[in-house]
Amino acid sequence: MIKYALTCANEHSFESWFQSADAFDTLHARGLVNCSVCGVSDVSKSVMAPRIGKSGTEIEERPLSAPATAAEQAVREMRAHLEANSEDVGTNFAKEARAIHNGEAPERSIYGEAKVQDAKKLVEDGIPIAPLPFITPRKSN
Repeated sequence: MIKYALTCANEHSFESWFQSADAFDTLHARGLVNCSVCGVSDVSKSVMAPRIGKSGTEIEERPLSAPATAAEQAVREMRAHLEANSEDVGTNFAKEARAIHNGEAPERSIYGEAKVQDAKKLVEDGIPIAPLPFITPRKSN
């Protein structure tokens, strides 16, 4: 495993682990390395100092699942709040949002997935929606 310090085109700095240098190169070439703050795939390696510990000194490691920045923590907290207080309607988001707006379904907070053209149509029709800053939907095993 190798950890890289990365920077996106929007100047967000973050770190990520990769199986190997070749794995990073492959994922990066396919546009699959995204900024953990804004999601853009225009990412490059930053200069990173080597990690050298003093003799007899342990270097504190944080779990990979722990947020690296305050922004990442805020997004994690927002996601947890959203999931606890809203209904996941999955790929039926556009249909359900329209039904709620038209009074054909009970009013409630929902989230889910929509195709770009369906989301644009909702906005054009005055139905209030907002994109969420989550790169991928959470998958359950």
